[in-house]
Amino acid sequence: QVQLVESGGGLVQAGGSLRLSCAASRRISSVYAMGWFRQAPGTEREFVASILWSTANTEYTDSVKGRFTISRDNAQNVVYLQMSSLKPEDTAVYYCAAISPQSGWVNVRSWRMYDHWGQGTRVTVSS
Repeated sequence: QVQLVESGGGLVQAGGSLRLSCAASRRISSVYAMGWFRQAPGTEREFVASILWSTANTEYTDSVKGRFTISRDNAQNVVYLQMSSLKPEDTAVYYCAAISPQSGWVNVRSWRMYDHWGQGTRVTVSS
């Protein structure tokens, strides 16, 4: 069982930056992928970004492309989400998640594919 702990959320003005961190309780080099999701009040959980562990291939939802960057630190078992040019619509609770090793293709944009979740960290962007 992998335990994930997010940190780095907070209040920031529009146009500002934040870096979220997701620390794993054990080596995460064997997972299929790590992802970041977000959920604003009254909305469904939304895919933000993902990174495949084997290839480091990344995916982003269109609304964050060019502004957010997902990265990993294998040695520290940490995944980051660097967020820049933040907008009020980025306000949400951000969750880190992991997919256990899989054979075959996995839709990393679907939250249902993830079987380990962190508790979330709140990001508030003021206008």
